[in-house]
Amino acid sequence: MANAELTVDLSLIRAIVDKAGKGRDACVRVLQEMQAAYGYLPSEAIQYVVEHTGISASQLFGVATFYEQFRFTPVGKHLIRVCHGTACHVNGANRIDQAVEEFLGIQDGETTEDRLFTLQTVACLGCCSLSPVMMIGETVFGRLTPKATTAILKRYKAQAPARAGNGG
Repeated sequence: MANAELTVDLSLIRAIVDKAGKGRDACVRVLQEMQAAYGYLPSEAIQYVVEHTGISASQLFGVATFYEQFRFTPVGKHLIRVCHGTACHVNGANRIDQAVEEFLGIQDGETTEDRLFTLQTVACLGCCSLSPVMMIGETVFGRLTPKATTAILKRYKAQAPARAGNGG
């Protein structure tokens, strides 16, 4: 993904800190609400938390790197999770990954330049009877083939509004 600069609205983190609290025991709550507000954990918001609470940078980063739910980079509007659990693996998850990668031009963990899609492989989505499976947001797509995967992605891409010249 291109490193386009994102502007971080610090009023969001101020409100989060006011609501969640300023003590060390508020660390997880602050991180969860920060990610819910921004979609990831922006360094500017983390710095604000360190400067305005009793939570240290080492505690914030320790918790944020321990739990897989937290991200330090923005994700696309549509988070695509491709399951690689045993059933999905056996039934062709690698072919589904390949179809997504070829269609979108990104690899696991990357986001498209237009910030529309992020690809993430996961250990299990809990939909084994539908394998191979991917989720886009909260929508599950099962019994996939590479052709069906590409068709789904084309529909999502077609629904995206054209972006103005500012890149996002």
